[in-house]
Amino acid sequence: MKYFDAHCHIQFAQYDEDRAIVLASMHQAEIGALVVGTDSAHSQSAVALADGQTLFAAVGLHPNDKPGEGYDDAYFQTLASDPRVVAIGECGLDYYRPEDPEAEKARQKEVFEKHIALAVATDKPLMIHARPSKGTMDAYQDAIEMVEGRGVRGNMHFYVGDLDTTKRFLELGFTFSFTAVITFARDYDEVIRYLPLESILTETDAPYVAPVSRRGQRNDPLAIPEIVAKIAEIRGEGEEVVREAVLANAKRLFRL
Repeated sequence: MKYFDAHCHIQFAQYDEDRAIVLASMHQAEIGALVVGTDSAHSQSAVALADGQTLFAAVGLHPNDKPGEGYDDAYFQTLASDPRVVAIGECGLDYYRPEDPEAEKARQKEVFEKHIALAVATDKPLMIHARPSKGTMDAYQDAIEMVEGRGVRGNMHFYVGDLDTTKRFLELGFTFSFTAVITFARDYDEVIRYLPLESILTETDAPYVAPVSRRGQRNDPLAIPEIVAKIAEIRGEGEEVVREAVLANAKRLFRL
């Protein structure tokens, strides 16, 4: 592998017609990936897609994509025991559009706590989805309080936190992954410059958020080199230095 997509969903239906072509292109470009589950079915299909060589899986229940789906302890424990599963998630807290804020926060915290317990039991990192309510860092603050002192490691997926929040997650040893949104938005530059290089991962969140070169199209892990190049540009560092570092970071966090 030369590159690693730390968070994608290539098991989703958007790839049903050409998944084999995408995978072949990734192999040719030497791009590995973590295929991330968002519910029980997509977690199972992530594991089925993983080969344990360049494709790996994360299993979990997204905080609010399917609020009616309860967390099945036995089901996720069984999935997490598979050696191809290298992370627990995506899981976390999403406070952006709750209809009943307090009830929804309580529900999400209860489910997130179960993911944390599973991460502790399996010694696998968390893949955290945290989305604060508008104009706040509330989901991040609550996530910090929940993982603090638990001895878990993890990655902050599609990170949008401010510097103070970043410092708190850094103290916990977490990494931070950035998507192709950095190729057309400048909101993330300050944090990307601030972070130690050893704390940065690259991700696509494919099929979402295509880079500037493919705006409006379905995304895929082939966008990772463009993300690496942009991180290098923002930080004023050599592209090869950044490529090697973020790949090493992924291997270390996920124990690949």
